[in-house]
Amino acid sequence: MSRADRASEPRTHAAVRERQVRDGTFHSAVCPDLPAGCYTVWWDADRPVGAVSVAGGIVAEFIWPTSAYPAAD
Repeated sequence: MSRADRASEPRTHAAVRERQVRDGTFHSAVCPDLPAGCYTVWWDADRPVGAVSVAGGIVAEFIWPTSAYPAAD
């Protein structure tokens, strides 16, 4: 992830963990001490896959695509 307004700064990385729940499997990442703001989520080093808004003290959710990199519109 990188701050949307600071794309040239280093990105934040997080360990992603698989979680088994009643309805199936999902993945969670914890980014401690992440400042509130809008973030770009990256597919790889060059391609963004989406954005997420992080508010202080609140869990933010991002739905990762389930297949290959999304096609351009």
